[in-house]
Amino acid sequence: MTELLRPERPVGIVGYGAYIPRYRLPAREIARIWTEGKGGLPIREKAVPGPDEDTVTIATEAARNALARAQIDPADLRAVWVGSESHPYAVKPTGTIVAEALGATPYTQAGDWEFACKAGTEAMVAAFGLVGSRMADYALAIGADTAQGRPGDALEYTAAAGGAAFVVGPAENSLAVLEATLSFVTDTPDFWRRAHQHYPEHGVRFTGEPAYFHHIGNAARAFLEATGTTAADYAYAVFHQPNAKFPQRIAKSLGFTEEQTEVGLLSPVIGNTYSGAAIVGLTAILDVAQPGDRILVVSFGSGAGSDAMAFTVTEAILERRPLAPATQDYIRRRTEIDYATYTRWRGKLVLK
Repeated sequence: MTELLRPERPVGIVGYGAYIPRYRLPAREIARIWTEGKGGLPIREKAVPGPDEDTVTIATEAARNALARAQIDPADLRAVWVGSESHPYAVKPTGTIVAEALGATPYTQAGDWEFACKAGTEAMVAAFGLVGSRMADYALAIGADTAQGRPGDALEYTAAAGGAAFVVGPAENSLAVLEATLSFVTDTPDFWRRAHQHYPEHGVRFTGEPAYFHHIGNAARAFLEATGTTAADYAYAVFHQPNAKFPQRIAKSLGFTEEQTEVGLLSPVIGNTYSGAAIVGLTAILDVAQPGDRILVVSFGSGAGSDAMAFTVTEAILERRPLAPATQDYIRRRTEIDYATYTRWRGKLVLK
């Protein structure tokens, strides 16, 4: 039996924000090194963190934008949760560093979440539950990554950097009210990284089916059926985007049009921001959505699982949206780098 997750108290997104590093590595530059330009390219370029950027700094910047729109005191946050697969420390939480930087300490819950690319929506679902149970009025959920790809591997074309943050609070204060969530999870070994490995491994033949399409498709279809909705009921939809083709294919199979999905499809120009992929797309949608619009979000995390959730935009969006930079502002702020610079910044070449 399919059961939706709905909090006891209506909740929603009170503030949102994104951050994308300014540096871009074109896919043609990677191809120049490894394939001599032969074959097609999965994206145009990807966002690369600068030498002084990591998951903590990305999460902090996105969170500051979310707080600016939420218009609340950081000390009112009762949880600061960071979802990522590239936490800078193996043993030391990213959440405490971000909470300290924001001024949310000491009386807050803090922690890190991991579920590959859906760590961000995983933290969001938990925040909806915390606020919805009245244990807290406000919680912060973040998805941020500086994803890695082995030199010459297919992942190197798309593994990018970026993040999104959401202040979750009561529905009456929200700019987008949560309708419901639903998750679909199985143990599917399509992507993994063991302890002490610098780069992830991937089972290429598993990445589409039975991983991505199976999980996103089942989560989305079950959600639509349980809510009694169809693609036509939503103004926008965003799906996890490891590349450009996968989300376009799943959207079409579910009945969504290109007009409904193009705003949130950012992978061609910033790459796969992993824990931030679907939710950075959500921030781009919130930058243009109007009161009354409904938005469907479906994430995917290797290993594997999907979170489906829907929101209805409120009048508050019009007042709070201008209080922080738009996601497209970060996308337009672009500085191109070459493969040698990328290699040095990302520590891919080690001198002994």
